[in-house]
Amino acid sequence: MSDAAQPTAAEVRAAAEAVKTALDRHLAAVERRSGEDDPAVYEAFNELAAAAEEYDELLYDRYDEVTPFEIPGSDDALPPYTGPEEPNALSVLIRRDYSVVEPQRLLAQAQRVEAVEESGAVTAGFDAASGTVHGALGVLFGEFEADEIASRHKEFGLEEGDSTLWVTASDEPAEPGEWLEAPFDQADTHQVVCRFDVSAVFDDDAEDDIDDEIEDAVEPELVGGLDEDEDLKAQDADR
Repeated sequence: MSDAAQPTAAEVRAAAEAVKTALDRHLAAVERRSGEDDPAVYEAFNELAAAAEEYDELLYDRYDEVTPFEIPGSDDALPPYTGPEEPNALSVLIRRDYSVVEPQRLLAQAQRVEAVEESGAVTAGFDAASGTVHGALGVLFGEFEADEIASRHKEFGLEEGDSTLWVTASDEPAEPGEWLEAPFDQADTHQVVCRFDVSAVFDDDAEDDIDDEIEDAVEPELVGGLDEDEDLKAQDADR
C-alpha cells in the first residue's frame, strides 16, 4: 500500500474511539437484555464486531500492527430465533457441494444404471444422457437418494466439499406446490432452530489443535527426561 492510500493517524484514532463507544453500547445492551436472544444485544454485538474490524484494518494499514483480540464475525452465527415457540411444521434445507474428480468413474456408474434398466423403459434421450458429465449426474441423482450419494460419493467419482443442514420452524405447513418454483428463496435465518455445518475449514482447525496437544504432551516428557538425568548425576556424585 502506498503512503497516499494509507489512513491518517486521525482516522485510526477515530476508529479506536468508535470501538470504545461500541463496547460501551454492547455492555449496556447486555445489562438491559430482556432474554437470552435479545435483538438489542445481537445488534450491539454486530456493531462492536464491525467497529473492531475497522479499527484492526486501519491500525494495520497505518502502523503495521494488529489488535490482540478477535471478535467472531456475525456471518458465522445465527441471528436470534424469532419463530414459533411450539412449531407445527418444519423445513429441512440441505446443501452439499461436490467436485467431479473422476469423470470416467461418474460416466461408468451412470452407464451401469442404464444397463440394468429394462429395454422398454429406456427412451432414446435417456440413452444418450450417460455420455456426458451433466447427463450422468442427472442419471445418478435420478436413481439414487441424495443421502445414498453422500455416503457413496467416491464410487461416483465425486469428492465432498462443504455442506450445511438447516432446520427451520413455522406455524403452518406449506401448501402443496407452494414453494417449488423457488424452493430456497424464503429461507429465514431467524426461524432456524438448529444447523449443522461440515467443512474442511473445521478439519484444519482440528489438526492445529491436535498438533498443539502433541506439543503439550511431548514437552513434559522432555522435562521429565532432564529430571531423570539430574537424578542419575546426583547418584553418581553420592557414590
